[in-house]
Amino acid sequence: MTSQPQIAHFVAQTRQMPAMIDWYAKVFGARPVHANPAMTFMTFDDEHHRFAFLNLDIIAPGGPGIRGDIGVNHIAWTLPSAAALLTRYRDLKRQGIHPVWPVHHGLTLSLYYADPDGNQTEFQVEALAPGEAAVFIAGPQFAANPIGVAFDPELLLARFEAGASEAELLAPPEGPPTFPPAMH
Repeated sequence: MTSQPQIAHFVAQTRQMPAMIDWYAKVFGARPVHANPAMTFMTFDDEHHRFAFLNLDIIAPGGPGIRGDIGVNHIAWTLPSAAALLTRYRDLKRQGIHPVWPVHHGLTLSLYYADPDGNQTEFQVEALAPGEAAVFIAGPQFAANPIGVAFDPELLLARFEAGASEAELLAPPEGPPTFPPAMH
């Protein structure tokens, strides 16, 4: 495997959006960097986001608001390069472990995996420089598509193995927003 990933952020699903934002602001000194009725991204340092909250009252109205409905959606781990991400993808695939959602979020190139219980792990590589990512997440392009665009990891792996540059591997694909698959 490649170098060890570093924790980047976590995403929680909630039916108490204002209370969650308030709590993380008080406990961590976090501030929103992007917010819309369905989701809020917050940070407390120079990272583009450390927490994200999905408002289930908007994206899945009528649910019970109990564990399994609410809670951690995923934990993200940052790798140092697209090469490291694609090497990890190749190594995991050889072990029979496949991503459930390959997506380019605009600011990260990401592969999501689900463990046997359905808990999600995101391996990501930063697609933008730290200052650029902070501007991007607060800007109109991210507001227009805060989800991202799917990509084919096999095609990207083939490009990597053929010698594509880091910049070429990190370039966002064209396409509509691609929502994650339903996790059970």
